[in-house]
Amino acid sequence: MNATNTRQNTLELIGNTPLVLLESASEAAGCEIWGKCEFANPGSSVKDRAALYIIRDAEAQGLLKPGGTVVEGTAGNTGIGIALVANALGYKTVIVMPDNQSKEKMDTIRALGAELVTVPPTKYADCNHFQHVSRRMAEETEGAIWAGQFDNVANRRAHIETTAPELWEQLEGRIDGFTCAAGTGGTIAGVGMGLKERDENVRIALTDPHGAALYNYFANGELKAEGSSVAEGIGQGRITANLEGAPIDTQFRISDEEGLEWVAKLLREEGLCLGLSSGINVAGAIALGKQLVAEGRENPRVATILCDTGFRYLSTLYNSEWLKAKNLPVFDWLGEG
Repeated sequence: MNATNTRQNTLELIGNTPLVLLESASEAAGCEIWGKCEFANPGSSVKDRAALYIIRDAEAQGLLKPGGTVVEGTAGNTGIGIALVANALGYKTVIVMPDNQSKEKMDTIRALGAELVTVPPTKYADCNHFQHVSRRMAEETEGAIWAGQFDNVANRRAHIETTAPELWEQLEGRIDGFTCAAGTGGTIAGVGMGLKERDENVRIALTDPHGAALYNYFANGELKAEGSSVAEGIGQGRITANLEGAPIDTQFRISDEEGLEWVAKLLREEGLCLGLSSGINVAGAIALGKQLVAEGRENPRVATILCDTGFRYLSTLYNSEWLKAKNLPVFDWLGEG
């Protein structure tokens, strides 16, 4: 038996994801662009890491007891991760989602045995926002905890303790830049903190979609949103607890159209089927790489997160009718629908 490729339990399958050199992105940037393959986690997304840490943290604090329930508000991927981790540990799961998220995510959550509650999308200030609804449900359910991924810093600790050291080891201690978008902020803050502990010169860049407020916050000190995006799971209008103290050195704003261009290119040229958040991340990594090259860094290396699988968006990003309804370009291989 090859001990290096065995796991003692299914939860050990979370993390230690491969890192791949993205050839077309590297060519566009003029330097090495690396993608962390988070779709290789059991729940097919980066959110498995946060799910595991949040549940283990609740256990350690004595908040989650045998037979208990984990309740969470999520755009989908965290809910999938929580359902899988909870199943492995004997807990029940209740997930609250905005009803405008992809059908595939909703079907997956139901298939995993979790209870799914959908609510209309609304602003965070509204008491019916999915986060507030899930918090109230947790308070009203005996033996339940609220995962609270946005302000539960066990989320970013997952990336400080796992994602950052994995990247450092995989790139043999030579990494010049890291970037990704923020949803909860756990990934960008945690990876940023973990990498800065190892090398202060690693440049940490936020890649923000349109419709989010963080680009303006880090550029101008003002939480101000402009435009809109159809990307699921990223984009933030407030400074969450996970984002507090995040070591952001620079920021980029990426449109859905540019993100979709890289989704298409990575699928057609490199065989990677990804979601829009990954395309936006790759476009941001190219912008960061070009910045480092222009400053004269020698052969810089930039890493980003390939957040989840494109199979989770077959009814949206990979559906010509949906794309046309959103006034977005249709991938040429999909035809006119």
